[in-house]
Amino acid sequence: MINIVPVILCGGSGSRLWPLSRNGFPKQFLALAGNESLFQQTLSRATKIADDKTSKIKSYVPVIVTIEEHRFLAVEQLRELKLEANFLLEPVGKNTAPALTMAALFVEETYSSTTIMVMMPSDQTVTNEQAWLEAIRQSIHQAQAGGIVTLGVPPTHPETGYGYIQKQGPANENQAFDVVQFTEKPNQTTAKQYIDSGNYLWNSGIFIMQTSVWLEATQQFSPDILKTTQAAWQTKVIDHGGYVDFIRPNKELFLTIPSDSIDYAVIEKCPAKISIKVVPLNAGWSDLGAWDAVWSVGKKDQDHNVVKGDVLVENTTNSFIHSSGRLVGVVGLKDIVIIETADAVLVADKNNSQSVKKIVEQLATLQREEKNLHRKVHRPWGWYDSVDEGENFKVKRIQVNPQASLSLQMHHHRAEHWIVVKGTAEITNGDQVLTLTENQSTYIPIGQKHRLHNPGSTPLEIIEVQSGSYLGEDDIVRFEDTFGRS
Repeated sequence: MINIVPVILCGGSGSRLWPLSRNGFPKQFLALAGNESLFQQTLSRATKIADDKTSKIKSYVPVIVTIEEHRFLAVEQLRELKLEANFLLEPVGKNTAPALTMAALFVEETYSSTTIMVMMPSDQTVTNEQAWLEAIRQSIHQAQAGGIVTLGVPPTHPETGYGYIQKQGPANENQAFDVVQFTEKPNQTTAKQYIDSGNYLWNSGIFIMQTSVWLEATQQFSPDILKTTQAAWQTKVIDHGGYVDFIRPNKELFLTIPSDSIDYAVIEKCPAKISIKVVPLNAGWSDLGAWDAVWSVGKKDQDHNVVKGDVLVENTTNSFIHSSGRLVGVVGLKDIVIIETADAVLVADKNNSQSVKKIVEQLATLQREEKNLHRKVHRPWGWYDSVDEGENFKVKRIQVNPQASLSLQMHHHRAEHWIVVKGTAEITNGDQVLTLTENQSTYIPIGQKHRLHNPGSTPLEIIEVQSGSYLGEDDIVRFEDTFGRS
């Protein structure tokens, strides 16, 4: 029996998929291809690897590596699937090499150094799940013999947004080829040469190896990453609570870890030094890296348009139009991308959708909040939607999950008026504890400690009206917090 652990790296911001994907709600948590999010699709596939009994594979529960900011998004989507997982939380993102190294330390400590890690990003989709599973199983059997195994996607066109793997030699019994080298994103001319040669595959970013192999390779090629990650891991803390446990490395030591990707830190240095093989993946794979890729996997109408939401089209072809709320009408266009959200609209040439990241860079330069958050912001206790705002006022619609509470907090610059519109609210307002129901309200002065709690079994909804000289989200002083933010 071969023991494996699926390792799901759940980081990244998906800036090319703005305005749907943002730092506070990145693309892996979006349902871009199907009814489940990309993260949920990845989890579902990972839990099926050992279903084929003839493969003699035993799978432990997945390990999910994500950042503190996204932990409750991941947990909620995990809960929807009724699955288990171990969560490793990074204080900040340090790219994929430290993330996988931390996962390897966990697997070695919890299981064994010979346990095979099946590392996969959380933001990919496939159209043929069975073919994906077969390629993964072949890779696992190859990894049992040692070395590192990756999955390479047979290219369908000279794509400049992917890395490439050069393979050679006949495939062995596990359908694995030797890897000659890895090449980063080429220009159009070079990409076409790769396609014409027939010796190149797209780099899927999926890697399979025994835990000890990864740790030894990291020691050889990036010892600084291994040393600093080990130091942070040795003084980790485990937060037991609720549906899952959160395992946190030492924050101060974690911040000293060099930031680098799996490819740059280790993988690209392996050929000729450490055995590395590639198994072809013919499964309709896509990393949905930009809007043209989302269009390519979407369900198209007779004019090759993919439309989602409240959309009307006329004399329009080969386009992707997504409405999050408002009616969008499109007339006389082709090869276009239109994304409508509550606070931003993107219009782009579909063939130039890789450049959306340049808009995000402009938002960062201008310090615009639309780079990071949607108008509707998800929090561990529920969500809030900033309905309206002007000089010295802001109106929010707030929903609190059953039995959930906001932190005990106060504000230096704003007062708040709360009106219950659905459910029951237990409100701490200074020294008072009030129970309010629909159409009842309370006023919270500047500087007053307060807390909102939903004691019921159904969602609580309130309207919050803020007034004051400063209404930023950073004007919050937390005294107590269920979610460890105080």
